[in-house]
Parts: sequence; structure tokens; C-alpha cells
Amino acid sequence: MEKFTSLTGVAAPLGITNIDTDMIIPKQFLKTIKRTGLGAGLFSEMRYKDDGSENPDFVLNKPAYRNAKILVAEDNFGCGSSREHAPWALLDFGIRCVISTSFADIFYNNCFKNGILPIKVSRENLVKLMDDAARGANATLSIDLESQEIRGPDGGVIRFDIDPFRKHCLMNGLDDIGLTMEKAKKIESYEAKTAAERSWL
Repeated sequence: MEKFTSLTGVAAPLGITNIDTDMIIPKQFLKTIKRTGLGAGLFSEMRYKDDGSENPDFVLNKPAYRNAKILVAEDNFGCGSSREHAPWALLDFGIRCVISTSFADIFYNNCFKNGILPIKVSRENLVKLMDDAARGANATLSIDLESQEIRGPDGGVIRFDIDPFRKHCLMNGLDDIGLTMEKAKKIESYEAKTAAERSWL
């Protein structure tokens, strides 16, 4: 998993409450178990018209936000079904951070396991960040995970809380497999000892 230490990029405002995982990546894209290629289907029912052409009114189709790395979203982001394809699609598009007042638990956990930083902020701070994100090409936010700070385009700073273990995992690029591999020597030692003591196994 790619490490997350700091991020500076354009933030796209997504002022919709209860964005569920089917809106993030619709069910027709769930036939694959590959983590790549899903960015094309991200928010597809809002990004594209029925004829397949782009919807110019959707935020990620606007020139200033096509390369957005951060989403500033309304309450209860990632609700609905537990599909891990949702963070895969965000990551494949280039989104490394989602900021909201609240997240669905499973989606929130899946973000950390895939190298995406989900940040919870107060309603007051979300309003400020939405205003920052509405600035188009000037909607640049800087996120420092070590100091747990979001810096706006005018230099304003918003601090955020994060579980220390999850912070450690993100900063060191450790998903569940990576955490297991940190104990590889102990596992190998145990297996060697077991093989010697129970040679019949």
C-alpha cells in the first residue's frame, strides 16, 4: 500500500448528503477483483449522460477539478453496501483524501486499508472547506498527516483527529498483509520450531 504522509492538491466540492457506495461505483462495475481501471466508473451515473457523454455539470468533469486529489463531501459519505470497490475507484481516479462530517463505518475502515485518508471535521469546518473547494483552480488544500492539519489556500489551518494506530498504518503504507509481514521473522521462527517438535505434521 502506498504511504500517506502529506498531500497537496485540488479539492473538489461534492455537496450531496448520503453519497452511498452505489453512487461511488455502481453495481455493474463490481464484476472485477482488480483494483485498477475502476476510476472510469467513479460516480458514473452522475459523471455521464445516458448516451455515454460527459455531464458538464458534474464537478469532476469541470476543467478545474479533473485532477482533484481531495473530495470535500457532505454528511454520511460512503453509506450503503460494504463494497471495497468504492475506495478502489476513488484511488484509481486519483482521490487520496475524503473530508466529511461523518462516514459509514465499513467505508471508513476500507479507506484506511487502501491508502485513502478519510478526515472527519465539524460542520463549521466543513462549511469553510466547501468554500475553499469552490474556488476552482485555486481550490488547493494541503494535508499533513503527521501534524494532523489541513491548510487552506489562504493559510488557514484546521486540525483533525485520527486513531494513532490507523495513522501509523497510513504513514508506513501498512495494510493487513503489510502488518502481518512485519511479523514474518516471528512467524518463520514459530513454524521452524513447530516443524522440529512435530515432525509428523
